[in-house]
Amino acid sequence: MFIACVRCGTPAAAVMSYEYETREVWLDDLRVVEPGTGYALCGPHTDRLTPPLQWTLTDRRTTVRLFASLEVA
Repeated sequence: MFIACVRCGTPAAAVMSYEYETREVWLDDLRVVEPGTGYALCGPHTDRLTPPLQWTLTDRRTTVRLFASLEVA
């Protein structure tokens, strides 16, 4: 399923959500976004995201390793 960035229409990479009362912004793994629950953002827009002053940004995305570490016996 294609999910587009709300800012530019390119493929989305993460979901941004927030809560005014606690002044928090969260970045989560990409999922289908129901209206009112968050905003899909592409990689460049996610990387450039900065929260308002006195807000906290928490990146809750899971990291994926591209390469496995080599252990020498």
